[in-house]
Amino acid sequence: MQNGGRAAAVRSKGKSDRRNQTQGVGSGVSPASVLDLFHPVTANWFRSVYKDVTAPQREGWPAIARGESTLILAPTGTGKTLAAFLWCVDRLMFREPPATPGCRILYISPLKALAVDVERNLRSPLAGMTELARRDGVPIHVPEISIRTGDTPQQERARFRRHPGEILITTPESLYLLLTSGASEALRSIDTVIIDEIHALVPTKRGAHLALSLERLQALCAHPVQRIGLSATQRPLEEVARFLAGAEEQGSGGTQRHPGPANTEAVVQDFTDALETEAALDAREASGPRFRPVTIVNAGTRKPLRLSVQVPVEDMAKLRDLDDQPRAAGQTPKYTSIWQPMHPRLLEIIRSRTSTLIFVNARRIAERMAGALNELAGEPIARAHHGSLAAAQRREIEEMLKAGQLRALVCTSSLELGIDMGAIDLVIQVESPPSVAAGLQRIGRAGHSVGAPSTGIIFPKYRADLVACAAVTQAMHEGHV
Repeated sequence: MQNGGRAAAVRSKGKSDRRNQTQGVGSGVSPASVLDLFHPVTANWFRSVYKDVTAPQREGWPAIARGESTLILAPTGTGKTLAAFLWCVDRLMFREPPATPGCRILYISPLKALAVDVERNLRSPLAGMTELARRDGVPIHVPEISIRTGDTPQQERARFRRHPGEILITTPESLYLLLTSGASEALRSIDTVIIDEIHALVPTKRGAHLALSLERLQALCAHPVQRIGLSATQRPLEEVARFLAGAEEQGSGGTQRHPGPANTEAVVQDFTDALETEAALDAREASGPRFRPVTIVNAGTRKPLRLSVQVPVEDMAKLRDLDDQPRAAGQTPKYTSIWQPMHPRLLEIIRSRTSTLIFVNARRIAERMAGALNELAGEPIARAHHGSLAAAQRREIEEMLKAGQLRALVCTSSLELGIDMGAIDLVIQVESPPSVAAGLQRIGRAGHSVGAPSTGIIFPKYRADLVACAAVTQAMHEGHV
């Protein structure tokens, strides 16, 4: 990762994508002056709650305040979500209160757990600013928050159709369903879209589907929609920025141009002419789709990592050897398993820590490991969390985790992204993570605050996995996403 707060304005024009211009956005802006962008009530609330302005906030707020689509790269726990939300909420509460019902701010999360967590964390600044404003006699509009995910009960969905909240928190799939239903009328007034953990969407089919939904949303609105993307592990930034902003057709008068029956032969000729000149190609691209401009705020720094790889056995080469324990006559020989020495080691670590988060790569393993740890401990010391759990059970586990009431939680990628854990002081990864970015996200759940180091241990499951764990660990230390 590159250090510092360099920002780049990317204006993609066909083949000119490779000739990006760079400009400073917020560079050299002091924390005191950047807070002058906000209403005095908002600025006073921020100073009373937070010690200082973080780099993504200092670099991102000027661009967001100018109405520019903005992509923010910053480590976990540095206040990226607040950087995206605070200006939007300030404008909604003090500057431009809605004259008609409808959504104004749309927050999209790739995880249902993250959506619920953001909704919960967003109510704190709203309550704090409301209290300060009323104490000072300042007129204020308190925006209503609506949440729409697969867990939202039918009663809440019906209520949204009648009385949509000004802030809507949802997932890509739920956004698609809203756009295809009668509730889409409430989305016409949206002026800001925030996409959190955008790196998890860019290379996937979910991301392609979301890109289509965002263009449908833009067509639904009669005004340009500002887009804000957030992530701690996104590369390359220019490609992510193009995904965030999307493209629009350009031409005379801004109208879209599509080939019709009159120019069918010309279109066929364009595709079959292998000797087409560079000038002709550039001329056609000049009238083709153009990527919308995006301001990239690169506040990426290497988060301090205390990361190690531990092997719970002396020699992993002997894991497939026959167990040399005495067996009864006719008993089938058993192979030595990595779980036999791993479970006692995990329990030892759990008991030496306040709260431990254990990531595994399969739901079945999460359930079995939590059960094995509880059986070995002789008490309920661990819980399992994954996407197949009932919504009420997931919420209960997440609340207990945030409150520090769980000694250990075994989970899959369901808790990988962005969630504010608070009490977690150690993350354990069993088996190498799916990618370097996933490893950084998972280990980053520990020490999820500004400047705090993230402590993690990776346990390989077999010999080849040991090599993968060592390679991923080195890449994570070097910041190779």
